[in-house]
Amino acid sequence: MTLKKVKLLLDEEVLARNNTSEISEAKPDPLLIASHYNDETIALVCALFSYGNARLIVKFLQSLDFSLLEASDEIIQKTLCSHYYRFQNAQDVATLFIALKRLKGIDSIENIFYQGYKKEENVLEGLWEFITTLKSILPHKSRGYDFLVGSVPKKQSVMGTYKRYMMYLRWMVRKDVLDMGLWTKIDKKNLIMPLDTHTFKVSQRLGLLKRKTYDMKASIELTERLKKFDSLDPIKYDFALYRLGQEKLA
Repeated sequence: MTLKKVKLLLDEEVLARNNTSEISEAKPDPLLIASHYNDETIALVCALFSYGNARLIVKFLQSLDFSLLEASDEIIQKTLCSHYYRFQNAQDVATLFIALKRLKGIDSIENIFYQGYKKEENVLEGLWEFITTLKSILPHKSRGYDFLVGSVPKKQSVMGTYKRYMMYLRWMVRKDVLDMGLWTKIDKKNLIMPLDTHTFKVSQRLGLLKRKTYDMKASIELTERLKKFDSLDPIKYDFALYRLGQEKLA
């Protein structure tokens, strides 16, 4: 398929997928929960737990009481003592809630991201700023927690896709029927593709991605290719590519 035909296919998919029926109980997605609350902190919790089976992700998120983000440390610990999700035990879940609650008393997530981003309009620099700040507020070391909140890579040339954070940024920065657009300080043209296995494979099949390794370099390569389709909003194709791969349509 030529790139011109790929663009036509994706533009049609973007229009078709940009409606509320794409995210429902029948088509579970963590954005279903995040958009219900329309809050940057709750949305981040939803994004960070977005790995594994979509139905199970939504089920876990529905079990959480997000009013705990305003509660005391003791109440958070007590209420979440039996909550766990895959790699995260109850202590990991409670630690995230306590850390985010404390963060709210310091600054907004958007402002912290912006501190790193604004130097060179680089969302990865914004992400490193955020992860460093979050971990400094409440140091906690465990395999589950490290997987959940991520870490600043020692080598910028070797890093994963940070898919859950890139998806969160899409939710926060873009504004359409699906994405919430709660932030104003980061430009959507600077977003990076939230690469998961579905988008990775379908992008290769469509000739949008040559890189064989599933990493940040692949995310950036795909983003640069999509900028040729829409330089001001390349990540608008994310959900369309994801669904095409998930539903085995391409």
